[in-house]
Amino acid sequence: MAGLISLSSKERPKLSVQKLLLILGLVGLIWAPFFIYPIFVMKVLCFALFACAFNLLLGYAGLLSFGHATFFGGAAYFTAHAVKEWGVPPELGILIGVAGASLLGLVMGFVAIRRQGIYFAMITLALSYMFYFFCLQAAFTHGEDGIQSVPRGYLLGVLDLNNSFNMYYFVLAIFLIGVLIIWRFINSPFGMILKSIRENEQRAISLGYSVAHYKLGAFVMSAALAGLAGAVKALVFQFATLTDVAWQMSGEVILMTLLGGIGTLIGPIFGAGFVATLENYLATSEFPVTIITGIVFMVCVLLFRRGVVGEFYASRLGRKLGFEYRR
Repeated sequence: MAGLISLSSKERPKLSVQKLLLILGLVGLIWAPFFIYPIFVMKVLCFALFACAFNLLLGYAGLLSFGHATFFGGAAYFTAHAVKEWGVPPELGILIGVAGASLLGLVMGFVAIRRQGIYFAMITLALSYMFYFFCLQAAFTHGEDGIQSVPRGYLLGVLDLNNSFNMYYFVLAIFLIGVLIIWRFINSPFGMILKSIRENEQRAISLGYSVAHYKLGAFVMSAALAGLAGAVKALVFQFATLTDVAWQMSGEVILMTLLGGIGTLIGPIFGAGFVATLENYLATSEFPVTIITGIVFMVCVLLFRRGVVGEFYASRLGRKLGFEYRR
């Protein structure tokens, strides 16, 4: 996370402020299940990782996918089936889900990256619809009923994941590892080349880079991390349904990312937390959730073009604290 912060040697006092904020965030996550319903916090973490994975593709490669629910929901199905029907341990079930999502990302990305802009987005949407109807008809997904009563099992044969606190800290560890992978990826030479492709693809081609290979690599990495989020989600809620692969799920992760701020690591996490909290609150009220989220999206587009976190980074206070918005 600290990699998002661009600092000079004269800004070391500000560095301590940013480190303090990071430490406070980690401490808050560690103590969160003692004050907030653990299942809800685990939901936020799963969707935050999903949004970060999507932001890796949109924010750093400049590719807008309307089909990321395929990887999230596909991994949820693969993991749920492997754990329930094959009896594999949860860690192996998650690996199976991530592998399945990566394979889907390789196939979908190979087809989609041949086009750009809205054509790329429409191809991912069409392929996502194809996978949705596959899940509707496939025998192992159980159609509209989905895969239910998925056992959490024992992590490494020792840690009982049926205990909410054990499950929470396992999900937190997965989330932190996922975010660390994304941070390392975007700050690697590969990530730098992706940003250059996003800014000026023709110039990257003229410099001799194989743009298609870099785009495909980013697509598969994003799919794998989205699959990791979906696989963990299947164990947390102990089911996988068509909702996980529906186009609405893809729209939801786009909203989370845009609301928080594309091109930032913290933004999608904030957006996921806000949307999940809003949906959780409205679930017990008479307000239609879709209308409210639509209004939130409109306000974000009109007033927060960079997203909430992006606007804070670009503000005077954000710059004073040493944050820098780069897009």
